[in-house]
Amino acid sequence: MPKTQLARSRFGTLAILSTLALVIALASSPARADRCDDLANQLKGQIEGLGVGKTAANVIYLSHPKAREIRLGCAGRNYANELYAKSDGRKPTPAFLDLVASAAAIIFTLPKDDMLRGASRCIKRIGILHGNDVSTRYRRLDMRCTRTKTETSIAISRGTGE
Repeated sequence: MPKTQLARSRFGTLAILSTLALVIALASSPARADRCDDLANQLKGQIEGLGVGKTAANVIYLSHPKAREIRLGCAGRNYANELYAKSDGRKPTPAFLDLVASAAAIIFTLPKDDMLRGASRCIKRIGILHGNDVSTRYRRLDMRCTRTKTETSIAISRGTGE
C-alpha cells in the first residue's frame, strides 16, 4: 500500500475515533439545570426563609412565611421571566413588599430600592380611582396588581422583546 493511502486511512480512522470519543463524552456528562432552576436556587440562597417547591409547566412554586403564594414563571411565549406573589391580607404588609422587591431585584437584576418603589406604586394605585386591577410599567417591567375581598397579588414580568 502506498504511503499516501496509508496516511489517509489512518486519518480517517483517527477522525472517526475522535468523533466517537466526543459523542461519548457529551452523552455521559451530567445534566445541567436550566437558567430558571439556577435563578430559583439563587433566590433561595439570598432570601432568608424562601423555599423552592415543585416545577410544573415552566413555573417554579416557591414558599415564604410572608406570602400566601409566590412563584417564578420561566421564559414563555409572552414574557422572559415573571414573579407572582399573593399577600395574606387585603392590605399587603411592608414585609411582603420587601420580599417582592428582593425577589424582583434578583430576577430582573435591578436595584432593590427601585423594585420596592415600583411595587409600592402599583399597590398604592389600587383603589377607588383606578379600580381593583391596575397595570403599570416601571423600569421596562410590566406590573399588574390585583385586589379581591381577601387578598392582594402582584405580578412583575419582562416581555420577550425587551
